Amino acid sequence: MPTRFHRCLPAVAVTFATVALAPAASAQTPEPTPSITPLSAAGNGGVTILKKDPGGDVLAGATFTLLDSTGQKIATGNTDADGRLAFQDLVPGVYRLKEVSSGSPLHDVVDDQDVIVTPSADTPLTIIDPFKPASVLLKAKGDKTGKLLAGSTVNIGSDDKTILTLTTGSDGTASGNLPINSRTGSDFWVKQIKAPAGYEIHKPSKAFRVKPGEPVTVTVTNAKKTSGTTPEPPSSEKPSDEPTTDTSTPDSSAPEQGDSPASSSTAPSDGPVADSTAPSSTAPAPRGSLAHTGADATPWLLGGAGVLLAAGGGAVFAARRRRTEHDSDSAQD
Repeated sequence: MPTRFHRCLPAVAVTFATVALAPAASAQTPEPTPSITPLSAAGNGGVTILKKDPGGDVLAGATFTLLDSTGQKIATGNTDADGRLAFQDLVPGVYRLKEVSSGSPLHDVVDDQDVIVTPSADTPLTIIDPFKPASVLLKAKGDKTGKLLAGSTVNIGSDDKTILTLTTGSDGTASGNLPINSRTGSDFWVKQIKAPAGYEIHKPSKAFRVKPGEPVTVTVTNAKKTSGTTPEPPSSEKPSDEPTTDTSTPDSSAPEQGDSPASSSTAPSDGPVADSTAPSSTAPAPRGSLAHTGADATPWLLGGAGVLLAAGGGAVFAARRRRTEHDSDSAQD
């Protein structure tokens, strides 16, 4: 009996060991299962881009790159024939969208912009590429010499709005960019508002048309001012074609400035008093038949008085002589 017991014991022990190890092996099998379940992907989001131009046409072939908050490139792609591009399975957060190329020779790229990705949703984004601006080169020249001129200022605009103001430098040129709003181009006008020194201003305005991304040269010519040209006097000083009478000459009969009429007629004079009604000694004699009247007759009066005095003296001398001769004759008798 004891011998039989010892022979069975090892078998039972082995069997027990086998049963005890089996549950441990089955418990390790399901551990990797949670690690392959897409729990994080279920909360991811995306960005859907629609690409257009200002006219509403979709743009295919535009290239975009998506960067994360650290500046690392996450994804890149091109818009399809419908102008669409989708970035999917993105962790929610803020991204930086960069347009690398517009895919069109007529369109320019937009500036970089931030895009917010929300959990389990696509963020729609419509991007409009502007038309490439036209580059304009302004030249100012002399109309006869063709010499480039500095200091020419022009306004360039469209309709009734001024868009750009340019002034030529020392090389006689200036440049700038003009916005374009159509595939076929836009119309502009140019008008000079300041001429170079020594030149006449170019008054007429010019019109021109330019397409997206197209260079255009605008030339303004100026005629040189003539040497005899003088600035036009102000309107208040313009000479009149009609003869005018100078009314500033003082009247000879009027009192001098500072004197009243009463004082001029009653004040005593240190010299000989002339006829107060004709002050010919203080004013030039008027032309005409009255030039020899007034004080001009004095020499004639003095001459006539002298002749009378001489005649009177001669008569007295003759009378005395006759009386003397008569007295002598009486004495002899």
